[in-house]
Amino acid sequence: MEKETLAFHETMEAHEILNFKTISVLKSKLMQGLCFDNDLKALMEKDVQQSITAIDELKEFYKGARTKSLQEGEV
Repeated sequence: MEKETLAFHETMEAHEILNFKTISVLKSKLMQGLCFDNDLKALMEKDVQQSITAIDELKEFYKGARTKSLQEGEV
């Protein structure tokens, strides 16, 4: 059975999305402490939970990331 790996550009894109979602979580958590509107706080908390779910899903894809080029004859 062939091991599933991401192409180099897919690895880079997954990395960029993972960074974006991580920053999104940090920003939303920080802004929750500065916000006085309970509805907005709830919306930001929902964003945090959805982003954490997305990060967990992305980490599964990232396990197949290719970090070095394959030598001739390798699969």
